[in-house]
Amino acid sequence: MPVAIRSAGLDDVPAILAIERQASSAAHWTSEQYNKLVGSGVVLVAEQAAEEAGQLCGFVCAQAGAGEWEIENVVVAAKFLRRGIADELMRELIQRAESEAASTIVLEVRESNLPARGLYEKHRFREMGRRRSYYKDPSENAILYALRFDR
Repeated sequence: MPVAIRSAGLDDVPAILAIERQASSAAHWTSEQYNKLVGSGVVLVAEQAAEEAGQLCGFVCAQAGAGEWEIENVVVAAKFLRRGIADELMRELIQRAESEAASTIVLEVRESNLPARGLYEKHRFREMGRRRSYYKDPSENAILYALRFDR
């Protein structure tokens, strides 16, 4: 499915919130938190380029600092799952991190989230550790992943 990946603007926050609310496994934040991240972090959105042009269908957000980027959330709208959108978002985020001389991208994911783990491993992220009972509702371990760039 053709999508355009671009940096999010403040006017995208309502659509980001709507997409995030559809995903029970996503981190749930307030509009104020997303507004702050759009202003100070890295938020990329996938915008449909075909029949429903302009509709946001997914996003990724990360914090960047001191050469290390941390992925905070990757979410694709339910009706657009399994169409390669998360793959495109990850590819663009990795390219941006590399172009800005990041040394590492890190993240944590629920142990049971096999689709997300497969996505990260496809993009060369490697398991670096685990945090026991990190997630609540339900309680679950987190797997820590990192992608290191050779410089």
